Order: sequence, then C-alpha cells, then structure tokens
Amino acid sequence: MPDYHLLPAQRLTGTVRVVFSAPPKPVTLTSPALDVMTDLRNIHAAIIGPHMTMESANAYMMQRGVRSLLVLDQDKLLCGIITATDVLGEKPLRFIQERCVKHNEILVSDIMTPLDRLEAIPVQEVQGAKVGNVIASLRDTGRQHTLVIENDVDGTPMVCGIFSLTQIEKQLGATISSMEIAKTFTEIESALIAG
Repeated sequence: MPDYHLLPAQRLTGTVRVVFSAPPKPVTLTSPALDVMTDLRNIHAAIIGPHMTMESANAYMMQRGVRSLLVLDQDKLLCGIITATDVLGEKPLRFIQERCVKHNEILVSDIMTPLDRLEAIPVQEVQGAKVGNVIASLRDTGRQHTLVIENDVDGTPMVCGIFSLTQIEKQLGATISSMEIAKTFTEIESALIAG
C-alpha cells in the first residue's frame, strides 16, 4: 500500500459555524419536470428481489423513506415494481383468500406490478416537460409513480428516473387531488388550490 501523508488538523476554539445547504428552490406547476424527478443517475435506486417477503419490502420502504421499490431479478433486470399501496392495500388480503397462505408468506412477486404492466416515459419527453405535465400523466393513469427511461449505448431501455406523486406534493407544498382527472395547468392549479 502506498504511503499517505497525514492531513494537518487544527483544534477548534471560539465561534465555529456549520455550512447548511441552500433550501431547495420552490417548485411550481410550470417548473421543469426534471426538478421533481428522482434521478437514478445520481441517487441509488431502492431495489428488492422478487423472492423477498412482502413484509421485508414494507420494512425496507420504511427504512429508506420511500413508497416504492424496483423489483430486480437475479440478473439485476427489472421485473416489476412494488409500492406501499400494494403492501398496505387490498392486494395482500385478496392473495391470502385466493391462495390460503399466511400474511408473512406473501412474496414481493405475489403482489408487485409486473414489468409487462408497467409504462415509462422516455427521458427526452421529460426534458421539455413541466411539473404540471407529470401530474396530469400520473392522474390520467391513476398511479402514484411512473418510471423514466433512456436507452443505453446498445439501445436497451434503462430506468433512469422515477416520478412519485408523494414527492411532487412535498415539493409543491400542496396535496394533489386524485378524484378527477385534470389535464391542463388550469385544472391542476384549481385542484391544488381547492385541496
């Protein structure tokens, strides 16, 4: 191992301040969509295997402070997504009734949304879009999350980002009503003001 020199240190006395990062810039409906995208090129994706238990998926989501996990197979390829709604909603109860299994025997693969039922927005579409466009798209599909993809050098699609309605609400500082589908900025803005 090469020799490394010691870094000089100094003893602290008197007044010492701590650097605080700048607060995130406010997000509005007309802000760039990229401002509310979880960019997996900069942040590690929250992932889980399909053969893990549903309970471990829930615990991991709580630990990470997220509401969805990408489900990757043994080859690290996307095979689905599991959300807090999947875990805490009706899916587990229906699965227990249909299969006569115990709650702690339910696997991620049993209740996840499989790959063939997922949709993703190409990153090129996101680059020119606004936050309002993302909200309208999520509301139109009735989903809390949507994936963003780009092609790798071989042309294979790769998930590079995620939009989460919960995260967008936090950044907007407002609750987004999911009752009716609003597709224009005006309709979305009205729903935000009313909610």
